Amino acid sequence: MTLQTEILVIGSGAAGLSLALTIADRFQVKIISKENAAAGSTAMAQGGIAAALRAGDSVESHIQDTLEAGAGLCNPKTVSRVIEKGPAAIDFLIAQGVKFTGGSEPEEGSGFHLTREGGHSRRRVLHVDDATGRAVHQALLHNAHKHPNIVMTENALAVDLITNRQSVSNGKGKDQCEGAYVMEIESGKIDAMTAKATVLATGGASKVYLYTSNPDGSTGDGIAMAWRAGCRVANMEFNQFHPTCLYHPEAKSFLLSEALRGEGAHLTLPNGERFMHKFDERAELAPRDVVARAIDHEMKRLGLDNVYLDISHRDPDFIIGHFPNIYRRCKEFGFDLTTGPIPVVPAAHYTCGGVVTDLTGKTDIDRLYAIGEVACTGLHGANRMASNSLLECLVFGMAAGEDILARGNELPLPGSAAPWDESRVTDSDEEIVVSHNWHELRRFMWNYVGIVRTNKRLERAKRRTDMLLGEIQEFYGNFRVTPDLLELRNLATVGDLIVRSALERRESRGLHYTTDYPGQEANPTDTILTP
Repeated sequence: MTLQTEILVIGSGAAGLSLALTIADRFQVKIISKENAAAGSTAMAQGGIAAALRAGDSVESHIQDTLEAGAGLCNPKTVSRVIEKGPAAIDFLIAQGVKFTGGSEPEEGSGFHLTREGGHSRRRVLHVDDATGRAVHQALLHNAHKHPNIVMTENALAVDLITNRQSVSNGKGKDQCEGAYVMEIESGKIDAMTAKATVLATGGASKVYLYTSNPDGSTGDGIAMAWRAGCRVANMEFNQFHPTCLYHPEAKSFLLSEALRGEGAHLTLPNGERFMHKFDERAELAPRDVVARAIDHEMKRLGLDNVYLDISHRDPDFIIGHFPNIYRRCKEFGFDLTTGPIPVVPAAHYTCGGVVTDLTGKTDIDRLYAIGEVACTGLHGANRMASNSLLECLVFGMAAGEDILARGNELPLPGSAAPWDESRVTDSDEEIVVSHNWHELRRFMWNYVGIVRTNKRLERAKRRTDMLLGEIQEFYGNFRVTPDLLELRNLATVGDLIVRSALERRESRGLHYTTDYPGQEANPTDTILTP
């Protein structure tokens, strides 16, 4: 069966919602979310959104900080475009009903309380207490649900993109996206859904690692689908590990925000000794790649399971007032931010690479856009600076929306697509194979393609991804697909892209550190893979 909509948005986070709200007065928009629409990485973002609003700050300073954090691989044009749009993105959120935490310091001159995070030379991070992502997501979702032209479908998983391989009339011979095959998770039914334009807003791929701060849905679906459809991907070797995830067997995916270090929290060894000053003059406020590697180094050097984050030297009322949600969650696990150090470890957090796009989110395939963490826009380079990611979601969500609006009648609705064919497959009686491969992939990616890499580890990982991809493809071809199999297929594809990209980069830069090539090349370039 073929379903139709004017604009299909795959993903219900900040990027997809901001695009939908930008175009909904003119187009019918269908948003599909493979979980509850309120789930996902946006809602988990604690820190905030970076924008140059304060007296004494400037767009130029924010640009320079971003370029430095990106370790020589940012696209200056992208950086300038996104940072310059920062104030407009904040105005958009305020218009959507987001109530940022107010400021009390008269010298700030912005009306907001601005905090500082790693890599930033100024206080410029707007926040809603310590749950900014949740506040942003709730406001955008509320307005999307109210809009008569936006339809939200939950528990629906995109399987693959539908493309027309024939040359199109623009004369460039580009492939054309006509929609996607979508599974209703509860029933397992798969329908073709065609659209004038399709938008990938599926987030990142950090679930490919054993330890991650991301929700379970971060399985690289959009990156894998775009790759299979013929899109280039770039810089997949740059996986950001958040330095401070709570170390507790039951504290799944819980971060201790970088804003804690922005407000004076120290990283310490078990004996209370600070160590970050040995690695970088900025100490705890160094970029995340530096902090994560320093923690990894100390844990391996001393045989530690974790290090500690300590803000207990600050006034208890200040801590509870600025970090109420983190304070409450830590208490649930038996830790008190106001009285002592909290155990932390690094965890896979953000995918800096992704589907190659231009400044409007367009991909290599006509009528296919990629926005948010799924995309590689050139903003982050070799290392994402804290609180630039929500900003990127908003700026590119609106930019892609404006491009769709400008194209208007250039986007005719496709006809019906070939139905999903299950005539030659059977139900699997070996789901244990999927479960086993899922765990094997995430474990060897953590062990061999983690914070510190070597050629030998990467080559071992490549042999294993090759083997897994063969097994998964055989399973996929013979058995009726399930959500677990589809996510495993996507994770294995993304894992392979990460390993291949890491093997191609023969230097250490930003988030990619290898002991075989500890130096840096004089003229670095992006790692671009072509299907």
